[in-house]
Amino acid sequence: MPIDIDRFTEDELRDLHHRVTERLRLIHQMRAHGAMMNFSIGDRVAFTADGRQVIGVLARYNRKTVTVIADGGHRWNVSPGFLEKVDSPSERVVVTTAPIAASHLLARSGQTNKSRP
Repeated sequence: MPIDIDRFTEDELRDLHHRVTERLRLIHQMRAHGAMMNFSIGDRVAFTADGRQVIGVLARYNRKTVTVIADGGHRWNVSPGFLEKVDSPSERVVVTTAPIAASHLLARSGQTNKSRP
C-alpha cells in the first residue's frame, strides 16, 4: 500500500513524521518489554560490555532497559536483548529497594562524614 507523499503539504509531512516516529517508539518499547518478561527481579544474568563478560543480579525494570547490579557493585542499565541467564530461576537473589542511609555507605567505604556533629 504505497503512499504518495509528493502531494502532502509541509504540515501534513510533519504530522506524518510525528505519527511514524511515535509508532516506531511504541513498537520498540513493546519489543523491549517482551524481552524483559524473560527475566525476573533477582535473576543472575550476564552480558558483554567492552569485550568482557559482566555477571550480576537483575535489580529493576526500566522503560526500555533493566538495571543490573554487577558482582563488583557497579550498576548497569542494559537492554534486555543483551542479557542471558547464568543460574537456574530457583537460585534468585532477593533484591531490596529500601534506601540505605548515607552514613552507612560512608562507614562501609571507610570514609567519615565530617559535617555531622
